[in-house]
Amino acid sequence: MTEDIKKTAEAYETVSEEKVLDEAKDVEKVTNKMIEKKTEEETRKKEKEKKEIIKKKEESEKVPERRLTRKEMQEAEEKRLLESWEPKTKLGKDVKNGKIKTLDEVIDSGQKILEEQVVDYLVPIQSDLISIGQAKGKFGGGKRRAWRQTQRKTEEGNVLTFSSMAVVGDEKGHVGIGVGKATETLPARDKAVRKAKLSLIKVQRTCAGFDCSCSEKHTIPFEVTGKSGSVRVTLIPAPQGTGLVVANELKKILKLAGIKDVYSKTFGKQRTTFNLAKACIEALNKTNRK
Repeated sequence: MTEDIKKTAEAYETVSEEKVLDEAKDVEKVTNKMIEKKTEEETRKKEKEKKEIIKKKEESEKVPERRLTRKEMQEAEEKRLLESWEPKTKLGKDVKNGKIKTLDEVIDSGQKILEEQVVDYLVPIQSDLISIGQAKGKFGGGKRRAWRQTQRKTEEGNVLTFSSMAVVGDEKGHVGIGVGKATETLPARDKAVRKAKLSLIKVQRTCAGFDCSCSEKHTIPFEVTGKSGSVRVTLIPAPQGTGLVVANELKKILKLAGIKDVYSKTFGKQRTTFNLAKACIEALNKTNRK
């Protein structure tokens, strides 16, 4: 009887002797209970083993997390700042509330953009730097670079200043340029990009080449001329496939404006990149005339 009591206690997990004696009378029931218990234990064991195999497989297949590049980190930071942007101007509030949905509405209404986030909110902006400086080289033969370095004499010594010119655009008919100055290169670039966003203009594009009859907007509608200082830039419509027949620095401006084909003529001191870029922007702005 002692063996039966032990089996019953194991099957029902009881410790009361009276209860055990009571339940031990039905031998068949105790046996079935023990078989069920054993089956449950085996099932749990198999499930546990299966989970461990799956976990090991997942760990072996798991790709290690890739470190973000500097550009990706910068984009993530810009996105975070844009989401937390609190507009201060009426235009900014209208843009964030969804009353103004396109950049053309802002430009056509003649409202002045005072917050760069307005542009970031409405269009995906790309930026580039125009080479206005020159690296040191023998007999003035240094390579062109994005930073123009100047210095002034003071009682404490030489004070360096860096200037840069940035061009921004969405490649869909909006472009702007800006100049920034600072005692370091990166703050000068940031100032230039900000000013370029605040001075965006709309550029009319169409197919206007005399020997082209496509329906794409790939060139300017008519011949335009812009002037800045002694520099004059004339842009002429071109057929599809011509490309940008302009100076290298002007290609950056026209590409971000969304123009793919154009002829050009330039006059004056063309090596003055500041005036060359400003003359090009003035010419593009004249495409809006009616």
